Amino acid sequence: MANQPLILIIEDEADIRTALTMRLEAKGFAVASASDGVAGLKLAREITPSLIILDIMLPKMDGYTISRMFKYDERFSAIPIIMLTAKVQPKDIERGKEAGADAYMTKPYEAEELIAKINELLGR
Repeated sequence: MANQPLILIIEDEADIRTALTMRLEAKGFAVASASDGVAGLKLAREITPSLIILDIMLPKMDGYTISRMFKYDERFSAIPIIMLTAKVQPKDIERGKEAGADAYMTKPYEAEELIAKINELLGR
């Protein structure tokens, strides 16, 4: 499909990355992924995704740091970020919003809810 939005998944758990990729591709999205924070940041700069799904607890660089780096870089500040994480405490959610996340969803997540949030953030 031409002009399909490109979603970058930055997630260290391979099974979650695979499940997300399959669901998103089935919904017509192009998907790229990285398994650690540093690789995710590098890949995002190469491909300029339409939206980023970001875990918080990542090897090499955490999701809060990555989100802040994107939001303070004018080339990437408009890219929506969905933090998808097992961190469910109110302080974690607040920290995610302070780091620039456009949405904060917890694992286990509801696939249709995630797709609806992606479509909302992409204006689809």
